[in-house]
This record gives sequence, C-alpha cells and structure tokens, in this order.
Amino acid sequence: MTLREICGLTTEQVAAAFLITAPALAQRIVRAKTKIRDARIPYDVPERADLPDRLASVLHVVYLVFNQGYFTRADLATEAIRLGRLLVDLLPEPEAMGLLALMLLHDARRATRTTAAGELIPLEEQDRSRWNQTQIEEGVALVQRALTSRGFGPFTLQAAIAALHAEAPSSAATDWAQIVGLYDVLVRAEPSSVIELNRAAAIAMRDGPEHGLALIDAILARGVLQDYHLTHAARADLLRRLGRKADARSAYERALELAVEEPERRLLERRLRELRL
Repeated sequence: MTLREICGLTTEQVAAAFLITAPALAQRIVRAKTKIRDARIPYDVPERADLPDRLASVLHVVYLVFNQGYFTRADLATEAIRLGRLLVDLLPEPEAMGLLALMLLHDARRATRTTAAGELIPLEEQDRSRWNQTQIEEGVALVQRALTSRGFGPFTLQAAIAALHAEAPSSAATDWAQIVGLYDVLVRAEPSSVIELNRAAAIAMRDGPEHGLALIDAILARGVLQDYHLTHAARADLLRRLGRKADARSAYERALELAVEEPERRLLERRLRELRL
C-alpha cells in the first residue's frame, strides 16, 4: 500500500517488485484497505520506542522504491537515498546503514548502466572509470561500519557483495570466491529463490557456466521463478557462453516475453540479434 498510495508506483510496478501478478496485488491492496477501515486502524506517527520494530518494513519499502527508480526514474532513486540517509540519522542501526550503503554502491554505477540509446549495459561491460568514486567510498565505509556492529542482516550482506563489485578493477579481477561465500551466508539469513539465482550467477563466474546453469535449472525444476525474466536471461547468458545457441535463443525469447523495463528489453533484443549472426 505504501508503494502504491504514497510512493505513486503503478500496480504493475509494485506487482513486479513482489514477483506476483497485477490482479493479485490489487486484491491484496483492497483487502488491506478493508482491514484498515473495518478495524479503524488510525494513521498515527509511532512513538520512538516503536520505531525499531517497524524498521525492517520501512527499509524494504525504501529499497523497492530505489529499485524502481534505478531503472526508469532517477528522481525516485535519489529520493530513496535521501530517505536512507534520514533513517541512518534517526536510527543508526546496522541494517539502515547497510541499506544506505547498498543504494549508494548501486547508484554509483548509474552513469554507465545504459547506452545513449537506452539499452542496458551489463556489469562486465560497464566503464568502471566513470563510476562515482565518492559514493563508492561512502558506501564501503558504511558497509565496514555495519559489519562491525551487532545485528547486521541481509541488506548489509548485499551491500558487502556490491562493495566487492565496486572495488574490483574488472569483472575478471572480481573476488568471485568471496562473493559466493557472502551469498552462502545471505541465502541462510534470508532464504529466497532470487538470492539463489544471484548465487548461481556468481558460482558460474567462479567455477564455470555449466555449474551455474545446473543450479538455475534446479531452481526452475522446483517450479519457482518460472515467470521471472531474469531467471531466463541469466540462463540464456550461460547457454550462450557454453555455445548452445539454439537453447540460448529460446531462453532469451522467454526472457523478452516477461521483461517489462525497456532498457532490459533492448539488451535482450541485441543478444538475440547477435545469436542470429
């Protein structure tokens, strides 16, 4: 409800963030509004003592706003970072610091994320000399501060992974072993099929594409992430690296069917053109 009614995201955008359909999301919002109305739940500013218990939900909302803005609206990403700074000032908890670090480290690459034509540029192809070093330094410092505090969690672990990417001079020189180790901890702290997918991609970089592909196929075999475009895009990339062009084309086509954001669609279309050559 916060994302839809206060942040102004569309039902489709919020549904995509939660990996559910737009009608299902709309039904959830209707049920929530009905509960608020029938139970007469007031919209009150919570007491300071109540804030720590509500922090996790607030951090999650802020990060979803950042993710939406990162692709299509820079103003949303900037606003999410502003809110992240405010949260750290008000509640300097490890996870608040971890979230701010994560957003800063991702946002540091904003200038190199897309081409002038609006096509997404994969991480390994980005011009790292154009990354915002000031934001990277601030993000890394926040990660270090959060990791030395008691009670850090998933956002801090994700920020630690982002810091390793940000500090590496190239994709090949990235410490993929340490990244896989952090994903091992992250998937235990916050079990998630999306985190498993990211871990599979990191394992592919550490051990070879065939190892990552086996893990992604195992995820799909469980019947999860089948309608998530990044699952099929990651699988297609690994198939392409293995020289399995026909299978890669099929996977890219499925990813394109599911992708919503235009920068991602343009990258997928380019990959398909390259395979037809």
